[in-house]
Amino acid sequence: MRSIGISARRKYPLRRAYSVPILRALFRKESLKYMRRPKGIKTRKAVAKRFKITGTGKVLRSRAGKRHLLQSKNSKRRRGLGGMVVTDKTDVYRIKQNLPFTR
Repeated sequence: MRSIGISARRKYPLRRAYSVPILRALFRKESLKYMRRPKGIKTRKAVAKRFKITGTGKVLRSRAGKRHLLQSKNSKRRRGLGGMVVTDKTDVYRIKQNLPFTR
């Protein structure tokens, strides 16, 4: 059996305060140039998954109501829910603002 004493080493040593050279290395400008993400506009991914912009600039969306409870809807209704439709013009501006690279 192993005796636990003062000289026994821990598997994970206790956290120590950082020394000054390590802090200098963390905050040097040379080390940050590889880690920093470039600034700029970003696409809102939630909007990109829900809408598609055509070549002429129209915004398409999928029809609501085709996720569940399909056995209570007749087949003609289900087929109609399958396609994409043009989004209302009141929402087009906000959608295109969130998709900056698809204009």
